[in-house]
Amino acid sequence: MSVPHLDTRIIAGTRSLMFGPYAGFTPKFLKRGSWLDLPLSIRFGNIGPMIRAGLDNLGLTWYLITQVLASRRTRFEALLEFMPTANPKDWYPITAGQRVQVIKKDAVKGGILQFGTEVVTGADGTIAGLLGASPGASTAVPIMFDVLAKCFPERMSTWEGAISAMVPSHGEHIGSSKTSVQKALVSTSKALQLTQR
Repeated sequence: MSVPHLDTRIIAGTRSLMFGPYAGFTPKFLKRGSWLDLPLSIRFGNIGPMIRAGLDNLGLTWYLITQVLASRRTRFEALLEFMPTANPKDWYPITAGQRVQVIKKDAVKGGILQFGTEVVTGADGTIAGLLGASPGASTAVPIMFDVLAKCFPERMSTWEGAISAMVPSHGEHIGSSKTSVQKALVSTSKALQLTQR
């Protein structure tokens, strides 16, 4: 889950300042999915975990309900806390994405919400899917390496050189030493043309 924040994006060559996200609701699992996606996903085996996950997260459930029901004025008031000079005429809503909340069965709790991302692959590695939160810049690359490792385990050793050239810190635990952290910061700053302080 993400709470509202300001975010600069370049979309189709135009620089924009975005604020959000605000929670929405649809029973569709995909933007162009069916209105029956959610009702048809409910089964005898998953109704218990769904109810239990909801009861264990009443605060979050209430937060999402208030977000869905919030008026445009209420949403704009949240923006004013970040940007007091904002003019309503300069801002308009867009649907930025779609997310399906993953609930897993749990032997102890009955059902738990998954907040991270999880790569699920077929046993033969011919298909892979990403469940959970949408991957941002901080998770997209590790997720892709996870997909490669699960779908092409026999090729990973031959790809290691190319992967290390693209991501010099690949396979390292950067936080394990000050030298590794400094090396990663210098490399990132150079790639992004940032000036280090």
